Amino acid sequence: MARAEALKLVETYYAAFNSGDGEGMLACLAEDVAHDINQGARQSGKDAFRAFLAHMDRCYAEKLADIVIMANDEGTRAAAEFVVHGEYLTTDEGLPEAAGQKYVLPAGAFFEISGGLIARVTVYYNLEDWVRQVGG
Repeated sequence: MARAEALKLVETYYAAFNSGDGEGMLACLAEDVAHDINQGARQSGKDAFRAFLAHMDRCYAEKLADIVIMANDEGTRAAAEFVVHGEYLTTDEGLPEAAGQKYVLPAGAFFEISGGLIARVTVYYNLEDWVRQVGG
């Protein structure tokens, strides 16, 4: 896969995210995708990712803006920088109480690409900043 295809794959992944299309996101992932959750454990496989998306949809309403995607020439690695515009809908375990708080949070993600699909997603954001914004 060349750089252009890697960029298009990650662009498709984030377009699905912003459309609320979880199945579209999953279609971009390898069956054994590794998902490194910000300040959390690594999960493996599409089923775990599907459960993660369901959890996120229950607790948060988010759209991404100012997305910038980069990839290496071989198309095996990519990265994205973006700003999350969200609303905290339902209290997430171990986090402050939810009351519809709005937040704006810079974030980034790294991707490993293999066989034309995303094999690893690693997401980073500043959790302390998010907690401060939601009043924790």
